[in-house]
Amino acid sequence: MKRIFSGVQPTGNLHIGNYLGALRQFVDLQEENECFYCVVDMHSITVPQDPKLLRSHILDIAALYMAVGLDPKKATIFVQSQVSGHAELNWILTCNAYTGELSRMTQFKQKSQNKESAPAGLFCYPILMAADILLYDADIVPVGNDQKQHIELTRDLAIRINNKYGDTFVVPEGRFLKAGARVMALDDPTAKMSKSAPNEMSRIGLLDEPSKIKKAIMRATTDSEGVIRFDIENKPGISNLLNIYSAFSGKSVEEIEAQYEGQGYGSLKKDLVEITVDALTPIQQRFKEIRGSQLLTDTLNEGAARADAVAKKTMARVKERFGLGL
Repeated sequence: MKRIFSGVQPTGNLHIGNYLGALRQFVDLQEENECFYCVVDMHSITVPQDPKLLRSHILDIAALYMAVGLDPKKATIFVQSQVSGHAELNWILTCNAYTGELSRMTQFKQKSQNKESAPAGLFCYPILMAADILLYDADIVPVGNDQKQHIELTRDLAIRINNKYGDTFVVPEGRFLKAGARVMALDDPTAKMSKSAPNEMSRIGLLDEPSKIKKAIMRATTDSEGVIRFDIENKPGISNLLNIYSAFSGKSVEEIEAQYEGQGYGSLKKDLVEITVDALTPIQQRFKEIRGSQLLTDTLNEGAARADAVAKKTMARVKERFGLGL
């Protein structure tokens, strides 16, 4: 079996873009692979966090992992900071990375734009991401297309260290979203749906009430043409809604176009509200069952123990290669 690693930051309610682009893929991958799925809480503190809120969000994300279908019997589900190897390997990789390659990271440029200074953690967090992956000898890393640079850095670090110190790390492959799989913001279909966007109506959270889902979809940006047709370049708003409709219904975009031929945007939006609510209701019900349960605590503790056992083997190998310890 291939070994898979991926993680999600605990920074607020996950949205349908996270689900359709990543979490649903996580569920499929657990059937035929050895999977490690992490709540990457150490990544979240590259920006200030309220400690009580952060701890709550950690449990929210872990409960959502299980609510969407991740099975603790098939996948290792754990919290990053419970496994010390992440921080330990992060330092070793930091000593083998270069400021030049880190300064070229597009996400750092975006997040530090117009700031006189930025936290060192924000500058170095791609190295922590590399440590997350390399710690588990991951073969495949399912991530969004915006993480391609970080996967390349991970591969470069692994190859660099393997060449210098001998066979130390598995060189991972990124598994990226297919073209058209990205879910865009409802208020600006040229931008990716984001949980940090200031406009609440720009996204649909997995835990949103039906009334909020309805309001967001009915307000979604379209165009003045009035024809339901998939055309990302000229009709990004309607194309985004068609993508979401297709993902939740299982129908092809072509089938949906034919179904609504001659109808207005209102009909499409009204039906999309119903389809989205129906898709999210069982996830929300399962989340409520899991969130405050002993099952969640036990799953995370057992997952951390399994992850730590693997991490310790990797770190023993790494330390031996680098001449660290006794």
